[in-house]
Amino acid sequence: MDVKTVCLGMLTDGAASGYDLKKQFESSFGDFFAAGYGSIYPALSSLSEQRLVTCEQVAQDGKPDRKLYKITDDGMAFLLRALEDPSPCHKIRSEFLATVCFSHLMPAALVETILSNRIEECARYIGVISDLENDHVDQWPAGMKFVAGFGKAMTEAMKKYVENNRHLLSDEADVKATAGQ
Repeated sequence: MDVKTVCLGMLTDGAASGYDLKKQFESSFGDFFAAGYGSIYPALSSLSEQRLVTCEQVAQDGKPDRKLYKITDDGMAFLLRALEDPSPCHKIRSEFLATVCFSHLMPAALVETILSNRIEECARYIGVISDLENDHVDQWPAGMKFVAGFGKAMTEAMKKYVENNRHLLSDEADVKATAGQ
């Protein structure tokens, strides 16, 4: 699924500006589907050219006009066809995992700090999801509940894995240190 399709999906909740969509990407999709202004605005422009969204310019005092995008019937049909894919790809992009791949090149203390930071970040993220679930889950559509639960389960599993297997990297650092003597 590309940025255009996700924008169409978000616009099913109502008209929104590129800024609004960016904020929604950050809050709802940020951990598994990154999109910045550099991809959102070209996507909206393309969707507008294809008549999958309409764009209304709303005047603002002392600011440039705000462009509000709204999904069209053709846009909804396009979105529904895109959602028919029975095997959507599941990719994970992780700077943490990319860094750990090169842990053999780093001092042991740095590796330990990276692992400790990941455990703390996981705990924070689990807390944020739990707070959101406690406050708003009854208002969410089933898909958002599923995604929040999935994110929480993945993060809990990551935290547990790092805690239970950090010794593998410590053992490697010990071997490297012994070999260097």
